[in-house]
Amino acid sequence: MRRFEFPVDRRHAHAVNEVFAEVRRLRVLAIAATLLGLAVTASLVYLNHPWAYLLAIAFALGTVVALWVALWTPHRSSIDKLYRNGALVPAVVSETHPSGVVLLALVDVAKPEARDPRYALVIRKVRALPGHQARAGERVPSVTVRTDRTPRAVGERWQSVSAMPIAWGTRDGTVIDRARAAISETEWRLLSDNLGLADMVRRSSAKRLLLDPHQLPGGLGR
Repeated sequence: MRRFEFPVDRRHAHAVNEVFAEVRRLRVLAIAATLLGLAVTASLVYLNHPWAYLLAIAFALGTVVALWVALWTPHRSSIDKLYRNGALVPAVVSETHPSGVVLLALVDVAKPEARDPRYALVIRKVRALPGHQARAGERVPSVTVRTDRTPRAVGERWQSVSAMPIAWGTRDGTVIDRARAAISETEWRLLSDNLGLADMVRRSSAKRLLLDPHQLPGGLGR
C-alpha cells in the first residue's frame, strides 16, 4: 500500500476537513442512539410481557451496535492517524457546482488479507478544496478512509472506502505537488479518461464501481 507522510496542519484540518466533521457528527448520533436504546430496552423489560421481551432483545442489539460506534469513532477522529493510515490515491474533479465539486477517485477496496487488489471508482462531494482549482480534471491527491459499518464485518473488501484530499491536511502547496507527483501518470490518465463514469458511480447501490482487473492498465490489474 502506497503511503504519503507529511506534517499535518491540525488547525487547518479542523477548519476544512469534512471527514473529521463527519466523524464527530457520527459519534454524537451514536451516543444519542445508545441512550435512547437503553431507555427503550429498560421500558420494555419493565412491562414484563413476553412480546415486550422480544422487542427488548431487538433494541438491546441495536444499542450494542450504537455503543460500539460511539466507542470506536474516537479512534478515527485523529487527523494525523487518518492521514498516516490511509493509502495515497488519485482523485480528480469530475463536476463543479456552486456549492462545491465532485471528486472521482481510484481506490483499492481489498483488505490487507486479500490476495490481490480490487480497484474501484468512488465519488465524494466536497464543499471546499483549498489549494486546488475548481475545474473538471483538476488532479487532487488524496488518502483513503476505509471502514466497516459493523463490529463483525466479514469478507475481503472494505464496506466503505472514500477519498480524503491531502489539501484538507496542509496549506503547503509543495506538499500537494509532491503527493501528486508520487502517483503514476497511468493512474491519473485512467481517471481523466473515465470522468463520465462519475454519474454511474452515483447511481450504483454500493456507491462504487468495481473495475475489471483484466481491463486495467499494466501494474494495476494484479
